[in-house]
Amino acid sequence: MLIKSIAETSYRGMYKLAPEDGSAFFIRREYLTNLDFDSLQPGFELNEEQREELLDAGLCSVVELKAVDYLARAEQCRAGLNRKLLQKGYAAQYIDRALTFLESADYLSDSRFARAWLNTRRTNHYEGRTRLLAELMSRGISRDLSAAAVEEFFFENNEDEICRKAFEKLSRKKSGDKLTAAMIQAGFSYKQIRNAEESFPGQACE
Repeated sequence: MLIKSIAETSYRGMYKLAPEDGSAFFIRREYLTNLDFDSLQPGFELNEEQREELLDAGLCSVVELKAVDYLARAEQCRAGLNRKLLQKGYAAQYIDRALTFLESADYLSDSRFARAWLNTRRTNHYEGRTRLLAELMSRGISRDLSAAAVEEFFFENNEDEICRKAFEKLSRKKSGDKLTAAMIQAGFSYKQIRNAEESFPGQACE
């Protein structure tokens, strides 16, 4: 492969490389392991091994650009983004390298996703700690990061008030044991449920 041109794009650190024969593609120096990025100048001819490494870097870059497209729409977690990219048909080895780079550059963050998800979730749901923790972990967020995000969420939001709102909403359709079971499923403790019940004496749990 003989290099015709190479130029940095508006996306920092991403370069567009055009060979003498074939289509241009994108690369990032971080995806090269043995090949010296600075040697990639017009007129440089790569041997077969160097060509394969460069093409691998190009495939990583393709995955990264698709991942960035998803991230531009909303915060993503690594597990969820990995699943979406696999569904698009990208190879796991390139996905892993691209997502690792995006994490190192802080474009991708499970902690940031967890906080954003919790703040969005509270718009239409009233849920307690255990439910929110389980929901985050089901999305591939580690227990430690999930717990920290939930703790931060309830530092900023009144847990007892959320429990009362959940009780008020659920008590419109349920009572007794069914109401208690629904509140527990929503992530609240027996103590929280009993405290909420005091605000709605006409809807006692059993």
